Amino acid sequence: MFNNHSPEQNCGMLYIISAPSGAGKTSLVNALLEEMDFIEVSVSYTTRPKRSGEREGIDYHYIDHNTFQQMIIEDQFIEYAEVFGNSYGTSKERIKDKLKAGIDVILEIDWQGAQQVKKQFEQCTLVFILPPSRHELLVRLKGRGQDSHEVITSRMNESIDQLSHYKEFDFLIINDQFAHALGELKALIHAFRLRQTSNCRRHHDLIQALLY
Repeated sequence: MFNNHSPEQNCGMLYIISAPSGAGKTSLVNALLEEMDFIEVSVSYTTRPKRSGEREGIDYHYIDHNTFQQMIIEDQFIEYAEVFGNSYGTSKERIKDKLKAGIDVILEIDWQGAQQVKKQFEQCTLVFILPPSRHELLVRLKGRGQDSHEVITSRMNESIDQLSHYKEFDFLIINDQFAHALGELKALIHAFRLRQTSNCRRHHDLIQALLY
């Protein structure tokens, strides 16, 4: 089991951010990254075909099914899951390297992946993004304008299932007013960086100079 708060290391914090499809998780995370240069999003591996405008190594690492299965056999994933017929996984080594370098890392994964990661990183922080209502969630799913009625219905059912696991998370943020939800997410990140254990590692030299 990994402990991302070892006193010998200047470790970053690991955040798991989950939400049902349509809750606005990705928009919130992207806005967060624009304002905080000390935090990064982990880029997952996927067997899903690349969509128009997506970039290798930026949006995902795109691999075929056989390669994905081989990575599972070699225990290279800290978590992996199948979503809508496609496989997604997070590299164990990439996460460990980022945290050891003192970089805060965000994982955008579902509740199943969150459970897998929590078993290995005891000190990770789990955040769940909620839509303001079921009606608004459906409106957002339809608003994408790129999915059939069948796909929207499937995503809506999947979203409701995701919502049922909200109690497994440490923090809940309701994405009704975007600016307000972003402010709450930023406040959460800043609060964890101000914790005694985190600041002691980050400002070790200053503290030693003040005391001695």
